[in-house]
Amino acid sequence: MMDYDGFDEEERVIGRSKQFDDRDEKNLRPITFEEYSGQKKVKENLSIFIKAAKKRGEALDHVLLYGPPGLGKTTLAGIIASEMGVGMHITTGPSIEKAGDLAAILTNLNENEVLFIDEIHRLNKNVEEVLYPAMEDYCLDLMIGKGPSARSVRLDLPHFTLVGATTRAGMLSAPLRDRFGMIHRLELYEPDDLKEILRRDAGLLQIDINDDGLSNIACRSRGTPRIAIRLLKRMRDFAVHLDKDVIDKEVSDYGLNALDIDSIGLDAVDRRILTTIADVFRGGPVGLETLAACTGEDPVTIEDVYEPFLLQNGFLAKTPRGRVLTLRAFEHLGLTVPPKFLEKTGSVFENISIDSLTEKDG
Repeated sequence: MMDYDGFDEEERVIGRSKQFDDRDEKNLRPITFEEYSGQKKVKENLSIFIKAAKKRGEALDHVLLYGPPGLGKTTLAGIIASEMGVGMHITTGPSIEKAGDLAAILTNLNENEVLFIDEIHRLNKNVEEVLYPAMEDYCLDLMIGKGPSARSVRLDLPHFTLVGATTRAGMLSAPLRDRFGMIHRLELYEPDDLKEILRRDAGLLQIDINDDGLSNIACRSRGTPRIAIRLLKRMRDFAVHLDKDVIDKEVSDYGLNALDIDSIGLDAVDRRILTTIADVFRGGPVGLETLAACTGEDPVTIEDVYEPFLLQNGFLAKTPRGRVLTLRAFEHLGLTVPPKFLEKTGSVFENISIDSLTEKDG
């Protein structure tokens, strides 16, 4: 849920959604591909396409960036504009309420400029249909007047590049998705890439941190630069508390443990969800509503906020009958694997048959 400033109300330290403390994030954003760490394949392809477009003197084809929050979609849009040597206009899907709003934005663009629409999957359907000819033919069809006197007017638009960003590519309509010439998925970052991001940002923020401190934060940042930068700022506070001039392993261990963030980035709520499934339901399966009632969390919050990371990292699996733990989850929590699971599968959810889990076992 978003407040009036567009920041997420859920102030979870390792939450991927933007929070109030991230307000200076834009000052840390790189403006060239050389400064941008990670997403190697996306960078390489975009660099080639941008150089080709500049050589032809044309606008870059439309680009769709999708992936979890906090991975740098807005940053990449800014780099595209910077590398093309043009301006960038920024808006969001929900803020474009009427076709007239979109017309005002498009008619103010200059040749080859970039229009960045964040959360593009939330565009109004009527607005989206007006966008089709703008993307395809660089023109705008508008109805002037009402009733018998109404007439259609076509406005020519400058050639521009639409960069759309979304966390839910599946919610985009097929006609809109097909009009993007380039579609790139941003993946979670490797710890080494996060270390480079943290090293650069620590310099900009004038924070002293050594290699051990960088590694510790990077490994617990859930592959997300936004979380890594947020944790860096919090470790700065813990360094002050401990009267230390440098964020080292001691400071980062102390701070991250104080925030209940374990060695791979799970927090107290993540562990409560996993231990509930392990202890109460003997590893599962368990339905979402039942799990929410037992943990005291909202079902939507579990599904949208907590589950994605647990699923991506192999701690949790979804089956037709509910959520189940994996062997990795039991090992990480230091819990004994239920005998029934080993009897049926030999190991937890390796080549498991869902039909083999009876209702009594669940």
